[in-house]
Amino acid sequence: MTTDPKVDYRTDPTRYRHWRLGFAGPIATLAMDVAEDGGVRDGYKLKLNSYDLGVDIELADAVQRIRFEHPEVRSVVVTSARDRVFCSGANIFMLGLSSHAWKVNFCKFTNETRNGLEDSSRHSGLKFLAAINGACAGGGYELALACDEIYLVDDRSSTVSLPEVPLLGVLPGTGGLTRLTDKRHVRHDLADVFCTVSEGVRGQRAKDWRLVDAIVKPGEFAAAVRERALALAQQSDRPADAHGVALTPIERRDDDAGYHYEFVDVAIDHAGRKAEFLLRAPAAAQPGDIAGIEAAGARWWPLQFARQLDDAILTLRTNEPDLGTWLFRSAGDPAAVLAVDAVLDRHAQHWLVRETVGLLRRTLARLDVTSRTLFALVERGSCFAGTLLEVALAADRTYMQRLPDDAAAEPTLAVTSLNFGTYPMVNGQSRLARRFYDEASPLAAVERTIGTSIAATDAVALGLVTVAPDDLDWDDEIRIALESRASMSPDALTGLEANLRFGGRETMATRIFGRLSAWQNWIFIRPNASGDDGALKVYGKGGKAKFDWLRV
Repeated sequence: MTTDPKVDYRTDPTRYRHWRLGFAGPIATLAMDVAEDGGVRDGYKLKLNSYDLGVDIELADAVQRIRFEHPEVRSVVVTSARDRVFCSGANIFMLGLSSHAWKVNFCKFTNETRNGLEDSSRHSGLKFLAAINGACAGGGYELALACDEIYLVDDRSSTVSLPEVPLLGVLPGTGGLTRLTDKRHVRHDLADVFCTVSEGVRGQRAKDWRLVDAIVKPGEFAAAVRERALALAQQSDRPADAHGVALTPIERRDDDAGYHYEFVDVAIDHAGRKAEFLLRAPAAAQPGDIAGIEAAGARWWPLQFARQLDDAILTLRTNEPDLGTWLFRSAGDPAAVLAVDAVLDRHAQHWLVRETVGLLRRTLARLDVTSRTLFALVERGSCFAGTLLEVALAADRTYMQRLPDDAAAEPTLAVTSLNFGTYPMVNGQSRLARRFYDEASPLAAVERTIGTSIAATDAVALGLVTVAPDDLDWDDEIRIALESRASMSPDALTGLEANLRFGGRETMATRIFGRLSAWQNWIFIRPNASGDDGALKVYGKGGKAKFDWLRV
């Protein structure tokens, strides 16, 4: 395969081919049942519950629907509908056939989906229990590792394994190594053994090594899983009597000019290798109380906007890899965004508001880990305020236009309390705290501006923008910046941006993404993995990998 197909991330349960979603009171069950002929691309079979991007798109959608459509659910059991196999991981033949960019984007999305399970457990009280009822390898075990707890059937044959190093010449691609050490505290020498034996570990040894939390005999497995899922549900404060919100289809119009939604518009420029986002504030009055929010449902602006921006980010990342620079503009009344922020803050403990904030948090975090140059342009008519200001704070640079001869029309920024921790990056910091390295003085200076409009000169003084050209220099300044960026190595820019965006504090999530970028990215293109005789290429074909034995 020489070209990668277009991918649509929009789906719903009526179109699932790989997952069975069931509900029983406070427990939801996500059972993996992969259709072998249901790959998102041609040329491979999804045997043994192996997965590709399409399987993970359905998983992400299912979890999203549990969050919003089923507030009564407090714990989720992730298991398999197959006998004697839980999941054999990412499909190896898919990886062997894929371009480098496809492999890396696939790993990034699966990372974000698994991080999303942990995010919901941490912030929303939705707990996850992996019920491993058969062989569990590679990415299948990485999915289990993302759950709060892991139960393994003790049937003398079911194992957990991370066989990527001995079998494929690559690393586990969705956080396996990092979660073993950072999350499960598996001793490093035992982890070394575990990750270099392809047959995996079963039974009591798996429990003793902290690879699983419990082992249960087959006849008792279903009851033990249900009992533990109910116990986990008791830890949650999700409401038992609330009515869910139907996640209606995301409306998007595609044409040669780009991707068009109600509150997000993306213009694509292949010649200039850039995409221009226009983010729109709500035009109509938004509800101020819970009854109005529930009545608005999926059309409530912050929820609708978050879903549209999330879809746009994923669509561009996968389908438009040549667009190396993303420009973000905004339009609308800043007061409308500030009013929404006040409602989000006032009703922060309500389950629907909390889930909406969670979706905004995860969507904004996609920007942080996206390997694109991000520039924000604050110009006449902009509304980078509160929640929308987070996009500008996520940018690698922010340009703000000064209008010396028309002060009344000069754009402004506005900060709200939500900018101080409501939308943390994957390293746990707010974007303001990251910007100022947690230094108290500049953060306090910005916090004192809450409730005011910040003009360009003050924004520069506060450190909120990079530079503020006047309107006479604006077009040339932006043009030169874009032309300069487009002339640089995309690989070097990806490394530069990732290093600078996550300077300072580290977490398990940043290490997962950082190691994916630095190590797996490199290993994927090495001949020992992806060459004609590399382990990833010859797997399952009866041949043996030929390695270059020089250590690099």
